[in-house]
Amino acid sequence: MSKTAKTQTIKGLAPGLVLIGLVSAAMSSLGAPLVPTVVKGLHVHLGVAQWTLTISLLVGAVITPVLARLGDGPHRRRVILVTLWAVLAGSVLATLPLGFIGLMVGRALQGVGLGLSALIVGVAKDHFTGNKGRRIVALLSVTSLAGVGFGYPIAGAIAQFAGLRAAYGIGIVMAAAALVFAYRTLPHERHRVARKLDTTGAGLLGLALALLLYTLTQVVGRIQPDVVVIGIVAISLFIGWIWYERSQSEPLVQLNTLRHPAVFLADGVVLLASIGMYLLIATAVRYVQTPTTVVYGLGTSVLTTGFMLTPFSIFGFVASRVVPILRRTMHDKQVLALSTVVVLISLVGFAAFRSQLWEVFVWIALAGLGIGAVYAAIPALIIDAVPAHITTSALGFNQVLRMVGYSIGSALSALILEAYTPSGNMLPLGQGYTAVAIVGIITSIATVCIILVFHIRQLRHKLVPVEELQIID
Repeated sequence: MSKTAKTQTIKGLAPGLVLIGLVSAAMSSLGAPLVPTVVKGLHVHLGVAQWTLTISLLVGAVITPVLARLGDGPHRRRVILVTLWAVLAGSVLATLPLGFIGLMVGRALQGVGLGLSALIVGVAKDHFTGNKGRRIVALLSVTSLAGVGFGYPIAGAIAQFAGLRAAYGIGIVMAAAALVFAYRTLPHERHRVARKLDTTGAGLLGLALALLLYTLTQVVGRIQPDVVVIGIVAISLFIGWIWYERSQSEPLVQLNTLRHPAVFLADGVVLLASIGMYLLIATAVRYVQTPTTVVYGLGTSVLTTGFMLTPFSIFGFVASRVVPILRRTMHDKQVLALSTVVVLISLVGFAAFRSQLWEVFVWIALAGLGIGAVYAAIPALIIDAVPAHITTSALGFNQVLRMVGYSIGSALSALILEAYTPSGNMLPLGQGYTAVAIVGIITSIATVCIILVFHIRQLRHKLVPVEELQIID
């Protein structure tokens, strides 16, 4: 590639990476607002329909470390292209009238696209430097939130006027557009060193996550013995996965990076914050669509519900611009604590005041501001803490925890609302939504406490410099 061609590629790289990030975001955002429509259109139980959201999040959590590991080598461009083709294929399947099983397979393939986030952040880190690089990385980190506001209203509008299957077909247009960009402008990186893929580690992690989420969705009312056994197996697999990863010279996930306090904090915060985020979003979109024949129902359409998430994305984007300004006068951990407090306020507000649609809009917008700030601040903690050659893997694991948080939040919201649904009824009691918010509040309070503990420790003890941190390559 000539110098001129390379310059042109870099000039178009940032907006192109944002487009790919929006594909990743749309694949997760297509689930939540369409769950009630799946119940009506395919005549399945609510807990079953919820898996059209959870399955994509689960696949995303499993595939992200695999893609991130491959992205640390010379084939990152090819990995991105193959991933986009998988999203395109899944979108086609989800659109075809193949029944609920066909929809689930399509949603699973769409979930592969959730692994794109770590890859595009790695590309941005390698091709943009200085403050510009930090700004682009922060922007890409909150693209998932922007995609929610982009995907929800469009999905809602299409579902309302063209049907459920057509709404899932949004991915066809987005993946095709992203593929055109990727083929034309993504740089080749053949100079990067190829790294071995830990397939055993990927299998153990995927099975453990699947069993854990299944357990969460089944713990309703009296706990069955088989569910307890499956839960124990899931925990055992997680422990075995950690032991196996630590024994490998080239593991799927560099768990040794967790020895650095900044990385450990970033991973813990993103997990808890993502649980709180999905507890609120997955619950709010169901709440506002409850028919007015129910005491607390607001009776909004799928289209209106979609637009409810637009302020969430707008304020999330605003947060990505505000965080760099805050970091000039505040420590990273203070920014994280303040951001989490904003999320906490939104959950308290939803728990106490949600009788009017505008109130729900306010709490959702506030949540977008808080979670957007969390996601914008976290990548800098990781990039500053780990060696450059494993940054993509470290960011990938952080992205895994984000997906795990989404999955747990989605499953927990369905679990709690199911527990508050009287026998023979299709809709939960109003107290169920309060219970979900309270769980989110507890999660947010725990997150703030963890951040403050780490901040106090840092003030008392100087952190180990990056060059002194021994991380196995």
